[in-house]
Amino acid sequence: MKTTIKIAWRNIWRTPMRSFLVIGSIVMGIWAGIFVIAFSYGLNKQRTLSSIKNSISHIQIHHPEYDKDYDSKYFLENPDLIKTELETNANIKAFAFRSLLNGMISSPVKSNGVRIIGINKNQEKEVTGIHSGLVEGNYFESKRKNQILIGEALSKKLKVKLRSKIVLTFQDTDNNIVAGAFRVCGIFKTQYTKYDEGTVFIQNSDLQRLIKSKEFHQVALLCNSLDDVDSTYHSLKTNLNDYEVKDWKTISPELAYADEIMETWLFLIMIIIMLALIFGIINTMLMAVFERRRELGMLMAIGMNKSKVFFLILTETFFLSLIGAPMGMFLGALTIKLTSETGINLAIVGEGLQSVGLGNIIYPVIETKFYIFIGVMVFIFTLIAAIYPSRKALKLKPTEAIRTI
Repeated sequence: MKTTIKIAWRNIWRTPMRSFLVIGSIVMGIWAGIFVIAFSYGLNKQRTLSSIKNSISHIQIHHPEYDKDYDSKYFLENPDLIKTELETNANIKAFAFRSLLNGMISSPVKSNGVRIIGINKNQEKEVTGIHSGLVEGNYFESKRKNQILIGEALSKKLKVKLRSKIVLTFQDTDNNIVAGAFRVCGIFKTQYTKYDEGTVFIQNSDLQRLIKSKEFHQVALLCNSLDDVDSTYHSLKTNLNDYEVKDWKTISPELAYADEIMETWLFLIMIIIMLALIFGIINTMLMAVFERRRELGMLMAIGMNKSKVFFLILTETFFLSLIGAPMGMFLGALTIKLTSETGINLAIVGEGLQSVGLGNIIYPVIETKFYIFIGVMVFIFTLIAAIYPSRKALKLKPTEAIRTI
């Protein structure tokens, strides 16, 4: 056994250039696979976290009928009960009561349909990152009435700027048409252009004064971490069974679906890369077998049985992967460490990324289990790649092989 291993080790360095090319292809294949996985995983995670931070939050609470037609008459009854439940739940980091209306926003040159969100500025600051996304103006710092925050994309569409006057038109709880003049106090920008174009924020006090009602339509809340969402959701679902409680996966099922398929898709990518590497390894080992037919024939002639010949070829193949795989994984880990800190700037396609809720800078990230999976795959695929060359070696006839020139 030891002798066979020594022979196998020496054999792979008899043609160092070929061995280095195979090892290099393994290194590059594994590095590319790890990087693609990390980039895709980071991209999807960033999109999810951005949506949670800027719009949907971890969990939302509504009137049971509200989601059917988004009618403003379906407000939250007994909000004090909800507030007490949220304040006593240790997994909840922050929450915000909101008033929600669909309406029209008009400037002197254009109109656009929008989602009007009435907020308490201090509560909302703890739940969403709109205040930190301001590109101009301030976050309701003035004590003036009827201030409004609009998205940068919407400001360009309406051709308005800071301190411009716009008009909001909507229906109150009795379905009466209500209009109010507002002045732009701030312009925000998120990673999702469509959201910026279709959402405006005003203070609850201003909205409730216009509709002559102090009711709320939604409570948005953040948990201490994403891991706490499931337990918090089930707890609220039980304790607030008269309300509609939804977690982020239910609110935005496309995000949850993307998370579910992403892992499977990434595993498939790595398998495809490994399949491509197999052919390179098979080709190299077949060349090695045909070049050494005389040598292998002589070894079999002096008593080396077929199992040892099989093990010899298998060991040579395994050594190539054993050298290449750790180097590929180390290079991948190093690349991810560097890019996860600085990010990858994709400003050249920034508009396209923002249309699907992504920023210009992507931060690759990867879970430890992918390294384990890659290590196991390299071992399995190496064994598969060694089978065909080994079978070719076993079919050699010693007398014919020895006479090979």
